[in-house]
Amino acid sequence: MGTVASAEAGELRRRLGVFDAVVIGLGSMLGAGIFAALAPAASAAGSGLFLGLALAAVVAYCNATSSARLAVRYPRSGGTYVYGRERLGDFWGYLAGWGFVVGKTASCAAMALTVGSYVWPGQAHAIAVAAVVALTAVNYVGVQKSAWLTRGIVALVLAVLATVVTVCLTGGAAETARLRIGADATFGGVLQAAGLLFFAFAGYARIATLGEEVRDPKRTIPRAIPLALGITLVMYAAVGLAVLSVLGPDRLAHAAAPLAEAVRTAGVPGLAPVVRVGAAVAALGSLLALILGVSRTTLAMARDRHLPHVLAAVHPRSKVPHRAELAVGAVVAVLAATTDVRGAIGFSSFGVLAYYAIANASALTLTRDEGRPARIVPVTGTAGCLVLACALPPASVLWGAAVMAFGAAAYGLRKAATRRA
Repeated sequence: MGTVASAEAGELRRRLGVFDAVVIGLGSMLGAGIFAALAPAASAAGSGLFLGLALAAVVAYCNATSSARLAVRYPRSGGTYVYGRERLGDFWGYLAGWGFVVGKTASCAAMALTVGSYVWPGQAHAIAVAAVVALTAVNYVGVQKSAWLTRGIVALVLAVLATVVTVCLTGGAAETARLRIGADATFGGVLQAAGLLFFAFAGYARIATLGEEVRDPKRTIPRAIPLALGITLVMYAAVGLAVLSVLGPDRLAHAAAPLAEAVRTAGVPGLAPVVRVGAAVAALGSLLALILGVSRTTLAMARDRHLPHVLAAVHPRSKVPHRAELAVGAVVAVLAATTDVRGAIGFSSFGVLAYYAIANASALTLTRDEGRPARIVPVTGTAGCLVLACALPPASVLWGAAVMAFGAAAYGLRKAATRRA
């Protein structure tokens, strides 16, 4: 009994440096955006994909800056769940945590299905479930092992993406697309593309939600977040330009595996299998980091009894929230067996944009002595998150709003029951 109690009250071990934190962020961002969000974003905005990318990057920068300032002041697991609670009140912290958990659980399912569709399209759901089980086991035995595995994944993905960019931009096919950036875009399409692409930029949240596990968080977190975001921006712009220059916006919008199709069109079909392997590995990297982040927010909410308190346990040996990780893995496995990728992306974006709107609102309450960023940053971030959330596909908006409303109602009922007791 004493062992369980001490585990529940235990602290997570601080053992991640700047490099490991950046790699965890890259492992989450690169896989999601490059291989999952480019095609639906091109479908929404055409060659205005770049305008959507720029808009998503501005909102992501504001979110990263606000999150970094808050993470320095509150270097604990939970991210905006903690920031919202401390700065705006218990309800807003809870709503942020709810949005993060449900949105990123959907992201986990999307990444698992991406793995399945590239590894074995005919058995995508079965492969997705197997990937979730395997990576949950990796996280269960300790975050340091996860960080080392993510390092290798990110190195491989960066090498594949660099090869794709080189092949596409130096091949003769790149001259035939006659790309006019933004010429076929509409304002609504650009906003929707930005909202879908934001799904790809949210990986830096993994760094903030690991606040209890990084060494010297006041130094590590502010360095790791902009570094991870900056590297990702460069890669997204380069890959987007390369693929659009070869396929054009119409073919990109309808491509099931756009990077593989791009290298075939560029005249190097033998590279397509390598790209497929890179896509599967990238999605695995995203899934690995996503399970880490969701389980840490689940841990924080369980500590405050917004989720079942049994999930608040920290393993006495591996120092990871083992029960939260097992619960998250089980839910994601069920979703991976029953859902589809594109619907999961839109739903995830809605939940995560709500999460970051609360993060920016929380940063607005910081004083200068507390490290508040320039006011334009959290104001732009809050407004941008709300606009992009509303610009998502209608089904994503309706389902996202319904789930957020359900979470708010559950909070109210629990509070009412507590007062009566």
